[in-house]
Amino acid sequence: MDTSLFPLFADLRGRAVLVVGGGAVAERKVQALLRAGALPRVGALQLSEALQELARSLRIQWLQGPFAPHWLGEDVWLVIAATDDPATNQAVAAAAHARRLFANVVDDAALSAFHVPAVVERGPLQIAISSGGGAPMVARHVRRRIEVLFDQAWGQLAALVTDQRAQICARFPEPGARRRFFDRLIDGPLLDLLRRRQWVAAEGQLRQDMAGEPTATPGSVVLVGAGSGDPGLLTLNALRALNQADVILHDRLVSTEVLQLARRDADFIEVGKSAQGHSTAQDHIHALMLEHARAGKRVVRLKGGDAFVFGRGGEELQFLRAHGIAYEVVPGITAALACAAYAGIPLTHRDHTQQLRLVTAHCKGSLDTLDWNALALPRQTLVFYMGVATLAQIRSGLLAAGLCAATPFALVENGSRTSQRVVRGQLDTLPEAAHLYRVQSPALLILGDVAALADELHWFGHAPLQVPPTLSSPPAKTSPTTLADAA
Repeated sequence: MDTSLFPLFADLRGRAVLVVGGGAVAERKVQALLRAGALPRVGALQLSEALQELARSLRIQWLQGPFAPHWLGEDVWLVIAATDDPATNQAVAAAAHARRLFANVVDDAALSAFHVPAVVERGPLQIAISSGGGAPMVARHVRRRIEVLFDQAWGQLAALVTDQRAQICARFPEPGARRRFFDRLIDGPLLDLLRRRQWVAAEGQLRQDMAGEPTATPGSVVLVGAGSGDPGLLTLNALRALNQADVILHDRLVSTEVLQLARRDADFIEVGKSAQGHSTAQDHIHALMLEHARAGKRVVRLKGGDAFVFGRGGEELQFLRAHGIAYEVVPGITAALACAAYAGIPLTHRDHTQQLRLVTAHCKGSLDTLDWNALALPRQTLVFYMGVATLAQIRSGLLAAGLCAATPFALVENGSRTSQRVVRGQLDTLPEAAHLYRVQSPALLILGDVAALADELHWFGHAPLQVPPTLSSPPAKTSPTTLADAA
């Protein structure tokens, strides 16, 4: 079957469109028509509650009763059949065909003279996708892919260019020159200015581009939070930044799956930090950002979790600002949220906790500055980042401050990744439990009554590994076979 269609965008403002059907499908079609400025007439025996409200407010006209061919009056431009009765749908299509009106029969490509595409809308910019009516789910999948590639700034760009259309055509009357101008416009800084809601600067940039003043493309840096490892947790803005990057400076713990979503021909530079192995000095990271941004590159500083939660994002922005480098920030899902969710641990729960504290335990010096008495208060959840090497000190500080030895804990190793493990026990056995199961970084420590809910609410990966309450000293080294069985 040949499903080739002629793509067409219809101007329906102020024009009557007949929709036959009064249920949920008809609702969706009517709402789309209203957004396009059409004047829907809805023919049906009964209307859904939402359609009744539209009729009462006179936003639609209700033709009550079974379908009648005279509903297709001389002023009707399009017809949509959205009933669950094949005979009615066929009658609507036949009546429309007799009057040379385009009709769409929902989910019936053979009876349809036109098809309603899957649409990505960005203001005046609309991207329509069609499978010829034969594979609508494929079209919807393609739409989801395109949603990632085109953010709202593209709609704002379309609106800005529309306002300046006459001036652009006058400045570049020759089509080839006009195409080259738009190529420069898209590759330049205008889109980034629109993303940052800098409207005046964007208008000035457009005027400058139209004047043809040669300017070097300025470089910029985007701080992107990569989340805890699962690529499905990336935001649409993060995916956009990764697909536009020329250079990606990424932490050691950013997962391979996340990196695989980035632009393939970008330069990937690992700038990770490790308490045990090689680390990249922060000053060197600053120098790399500056070097590549000054070379006119789009730089993505890709950080595990979120850049502003123990990620030195503030320091890096201060450096960029001091050196006049443009920047933006794309938040990521920080490890506390991701690891707790994937372990089935609600960080807040009205039966168990009134406070949530995020704490860094990166080194011994940082532990010495903590207010242990405040951390030992009841009815709160504690989340320790980067604490695998300091679990014994954490236990000592909390017990000395009066926190109950039976306080539940959960160690979440490789949270949200396929290799995730959760170790569950009580505070007094914390370092021994980590030793027993050989917990390695990256791992997050969650302390508080909510940690025990992992036993009941876990949903991702294996069930939590349980620590015997009597464990009080490091056991003999466990064999790899036993560990594998336990995991």
